[in-house]
Amino acid sequence: MALTYKTRRRLSLVVLLIWLPAYIIGVMLVITALPRMPFWGELAVYIALGFLWMAPFRAIFRGIGQPDPQKLQDKQEQGKNS
Repeated sequence: MALTYKTRRRLSLVVLLIWLPAYIIGVMLVITALPRMPFWGELAVYIALGFLWMAPFRAIFRGIGQPDPQKLQDKQEQGKNS
């Protein structure tokens, strides 16, 4: 079942306002619990984890900055009918 544009917009807000801060706090807790790594090692871990959170949510964020495709389709159909 495909998510509607409106549902994806709402889910993207939930991800950005709730999941992302919780993920950041969780990563910080895990990193501080591990023994200290060299600077380059820590940097590589932070960069990897910075991109890792996005992978499961790629489908939700795809096309969110674009206008609602259903509304555009409705406008085009109304223009053809008149």
